[in-house]
Parts: sequence; C-alpha cells; structure tokens
Amino acid sequence: MKRKTGLAAVSRRSFLAGTGALLAMPTIIASGCIGLRKGCVARRPPPSERIHVGMLGYGTMAQDNIGNFLNNDKVQVVSVCDVVSEGPLYGYKAERVGGREPGRRKVNSFYAEKAGKADFNGCKVFTDFRAMLQDKDLDAVCISTPDHWHALHTIWSAKMGKHIYGQKPLALTVTEGRAMVNAVGKAGITFQTGAQSRSNDYFRMACEFVRNGRLGKLQRVEVGLNKGHATFGKTPEQLSETPLAAPPPYLDLDLWLGPAPLRRFTPKIHHPMQWRYNLDYSCGMLTDFAAHQLDIMQWALDKDGVAPVGVENITGRLPPFSDLYNTVASPFSFEIVYGDGMRVFVSSEYTYGCRFIGEGGRQIYVTNGKLETNPPELIREKLRDDEVKLIRSGQQEKNFIENIYSGGQNISPVTAGYSSVLPAVLAHIGMRLERSSLKWDAAEGRFVNDVEADALLVPHLRAPWTLEP
Repeated sequence: MKRKTGLAAVSRRSFLAGTGALLAMPTIIASGCIGLRKGCVARRPPPSERIHVGMLGYGTMAQDNIGNFLNNDKVQVVSVCDVVSEGPLYGYKAERVGGREPGRRKVNSFYAEKAGKADFNGCKVFTDFRAMLQDKDLDAVCISTPDHWHALHTIWSAKMGKHIYGQKPLALTVTEGRAMVNAVGKAGITFQTGAQSRSNDYFRMACEFVRNGRLGKLQRVEVGLNKGHATFGKTPEQLSETPLAAPPPYLDLDLWLGPAPLRRFTPKIHHPMQWRYNLDYSCGMLTDFAAHQLDIMQWALDKDGVAPVGVENITGRLPPFSDLYNTVASPFSFEIVYGDGMRVFVSSEYTYGCRFIGEGGRQIYVTNGKLETNPPELIREKLRDDEVKLIRSGQQEKNFIENIYSGGQNISPVTAGYSSVLPAVLAHIGMRLERSSLKWDAAEGRFVNDVEADALLVPHLRAPWTLEP
C-alpha cells in the first residue's frame, strides 16, 4: 500500500533491523527568531536507546564526520541544518557539494540501503539552527560551521540541553571561550572537541612517553604550525574581490554572517573555506592548526585546562586590516610560558608537528602519520602497569557517543579544546598590536597592564546576536 505524507509511526528509539525508528517527514524552516526553551536538562539515554544526532552545518568537515555517526549502530542521524540549500566548492579541491539538501540525501540514502527501504525519508532539514534545537527528540549536535559561529552555536546548544561534538578551533576570542566552557559546565552536557589527533595512536604514544619520563627531564618543546592562505581549488573568478549584487540564491547570507559585520557576498571570502583568511570569521592558519598541535603539546605536558602566564618573543605581521585576506600569512613565532617555568617554542618555520627534546639527545617527533624517536628503539618500549596511560578512544565520534551514555570523561573535553587554542589567540593579539610580549592573568581573564590588548579579548557581535541568548 502506498504511504501517505507521513512515515509509519514506530517507537522513536527502537533498535530495529537496519535503521531503527523511522522519523517524521522533513521540514524546512526559514531564518527567524525562535524562542529558547528554558530549563533544558541534558538527557542521557539508557543503552537500549539510540542517540539522535543532528548535523549543524553540512560542508567540508561535516562530510568527513558524518560517516562515523551513520556507521555507529547506537546513533540515528535525524536532521541536517545549514544556511546553504545546495552549493558548490566545498572540499580541499572545491570538488564537493554541500548544504542541507546534500546532507538530507546522504542520510536518507544511507538508511534506505541499510534498512532495505528505498523510500526512506526520515531526515529533517533546517535553515535556522534555533529551529533544529527546538526538536525535543534531538539528543546531540555535531557543529561544523565557520569559526565565527562556534561560540554561539555551542552556547545555544548547551542551553537547550544538547550534547555537542564541536569542531575546532573552539573560539576566536577569550570571552567566547570562557562563555563556552561555562555554558557546557552549567548544562552538564558531554562536549567533544573535534581535535582528532588525540584519537591517533602515534600522538597518544608520544604523549605517554613524555608523561612517563622516557626522555628524562625535558629540555625543549617545539611546535610547528602552518602559515599562509590557500585557494582550495578555487579559480580566479571564484576568488574575485568584487562583491556580488546579490548573494547566490542557495544561501541565506544574513544568517551565514550572523554575529559578523554586515557585508555583501564577496567570492574571495564567502565561498566555502575561504572565509578562514578574514578576521571577521577566523584567525587563519594560526588558530586552525594550533587547535591540533598545541592540543597534543598540552596533552603530553599534562596541561589540559591550564592557561599560560604569558606569550613572549612574538613575531609575525598581519596584512593591512582592509585586505580581504587579513589573517597572518608571513612566518611567525612565539613562546608560550607556563607558571611552572615550562616554555614551549612555536613557529611556522618548524616542521609541522610536535618535537619533545629530553636529556642526552633523547627526543620524540610526532606528526600526522609519523612517530620518530631517538634512540630508535624507544618506540618499541612498553608501558608498565603502574605508568600513566592516556585514553585510547579509537575514534573521536565513537568516544563522544559512549560518554553521552555514561557521563564519563571523554578524550577532548571543552576545557582542553579551549586551553589548546588560548595561547594562539593571545599570540594573535600580540601580532595584531605588534607586541613582542604579553603577560596573562588567567584568574582575571585579562592581560597584565595592557588595556589595548584587553579590548581584543571581547568579540564584537552584530546585533541582535549576543553570548547570552
């Protein structure tokens, strides 16, 4: 018998063969102010129930994440929210299509094949994230939006009681980061930072060796980051600096801009991934890659949640603020100073990754897909039962889901995500003001005797957006 407009009603979380519960027909909700439900409390489903996940943003990173949610039998992806209906130029070679409609097709086709139901149509779609968060059946969100949205999307989601998988870099300003940490803590939700390096065995092994003193007393720690501006496969026409008379028809530009200043659609900074090089939306490669490698550095040094007391010997110049690409692209360096005297040397001229140098020439270098030790046999050493063993997650998304059920400590909590990017945010302020050194008062959340630098700790949000929805 042919179905009517709605799908058959079944238990919302039942573990049926294949996909589990079928959901209501999808809806598209236009942008507009939708009220925040008060007093929301995070729900931790029992193991017999699936966790309902919504994709908040469906661009390059979300397309990398979604498979790990779809292929987890404890998860049902139930919705996709994006201000783009269907648009081109996503991916590192501009080879992908993104937006809520491609997201809906991906989810529906996956569950249709898994359940053997060709007409499966259970994925809801939304333009406005506030509408998606109103869904009482939604347990968790995966936030994969441009950097300038991370704070607001996290704070709103936390206040609605949704567990959060949040892409890095966590925040662009100190005020945003502190507000995110506070919102997550107050809501009692599980938050996983999308810093996937912690789920890589090479990085974990390197951190365990350092934690357990296999290098002796550390003599020096170096972190190599990337610099520059990339085109990600865009043509010169697609990188035009001339604003368009109207934004592309598939895009709600006002909602894409959100808290950022109002401006016309300009291809060079508003096409997918190119926004990363404009200070209205990001801090460029500096915070993007710091969120990976400074994260591993602090994991190795047992400094999750620990703020530095200063950044020193800052070099690097930003382009003129009026340039469309105005994030740092030239070589840069700085030193992170911690209260215990530990000093970490960061430079775009080092080889990308983390290098830990100990006594007698012993050292470890780790980066994506590579772990090198001196002496070479160090890599074959086994940890004793009484030594520090770090979380072995296997996969960031899986670890996130497991801890939604258990309420346990996941591998990349919000405090770690914030503290990993904080030194880069502070150094970036130094570069903007051409300061060679800045002292930081972590207790007060401000610089020591530097009012001009303090002014850059707070985001300038376009009305009506605030950090207190």
